[in-house]
Amino acid sequence: MSNLFKDNPSFFFVGHFAIDNIIRFKHYSNPSLGGSVTYCSLSLRSYTNDVKISIISHIGKLNFNDSFLNILIKKNIDLEGVTHSEVRNTNFVLDYSNHSRTLILKSRSPDLAFKDIPQKYLEDKPDIIVLAPLCNEISLNYISRLLKIFPDVYIGIDLQGFIRKINETGQVSYSYDPEFFSDVYKIISLIGDKLILKGSEEEIKLITNEYNDNEKVMSHFMKYNTNAIFIMTLGENGSIIYRKGEEVLKIPAFKPKKVVDETGAGDVYFSIFLYEFLQSDKSWKEIKQSACLASAAASFLVEKKGPSGFARKSKILKRIHKKNYIM
Repeated sequence: MSNLFKDNPSFFFVGHFAIDNIIRFKHYSNPSLGGSVTYCSLSLRSYTNDVKISIISHIGKLNFNDSFLNILIKKNIDLEGVTHSEVRNTNFVLDYSNHSRTLILKSRSPDLAFKDIPQKYLEDKPDIIVLAPLCNEISLNYISRLLKIFPDVYIGIDLQGFIRKINETGQVSYSYDPEFFSDVYKIISLIGDKLILKGSEEEIKLITNEYNDNEKVMSHFMKYNTNAIFIMTLGENGSIIYRKGEEVLKIPAFKPKKVVDETGAGDVYFSIFLYEFLQSDKSWKEIKQSACLASAAASFLVEKKGPSGFARKSKILKRIHKKNYIM
């Protein structure tokens, strides 16, 4: 595996796998493999073969069918960083109705432990590490130890799993709480210039405590005084991107042929953006191009159920050239 991708970009995706039980307007779908690490890795592999992809995770064997992993194995995604134990796996119920989503956590895998990272991963420097937790399973200490080993590696942060509050019944919610968010603020400062942070509109507005004009929301990140990149996804309204000293980028959303399942669209956007960012000269112009490719890639994901609506770059470029945006 390592020889096959020796001269190509290397990604570590870190976070829980999930079993997703989706209810859409009271219709139950069969359980499917979910979690950001699933959608990120599969979308990136569909986009290009010229990348080494490794996943660092933990599976609870009591309610996880190993056959779910076959799709990843067939795509040459390295799973040596996935550990197992006799506990219940992270399991969500996603209930879509009235253009909103209710999320309930039924069970949860253990927190990720730094000691479980294979030694070969620590000795083989990746180009980017993507931290994509689902329910606070990645600690500040875990990140600090990664940064000591890889101080010059880009770090992608998917905000959602760092700020979810989960009550006794498993109900997932978000609310402004600076004390609860304190680790997020520390992580932003700790990573500094090598950070690329992505969150939904709700998530970004929560951690900034700004709720009005989107450009004002993003300007909140000026206080960190870094060259980090901050992305706010806006669903059918596209996305906006901020970096200190640059004009805020406004990226349109592309119109899908149909909308079947929005689950994982933000993950697809993030993985494609990060890949294109690594290939770019890091200029603001090329970052805008990276974001347009990411936005178009996400528009394919929603056309199919579960982790299946992925497209190759050539197909995504055709949609970009048509400029069929959601207005």
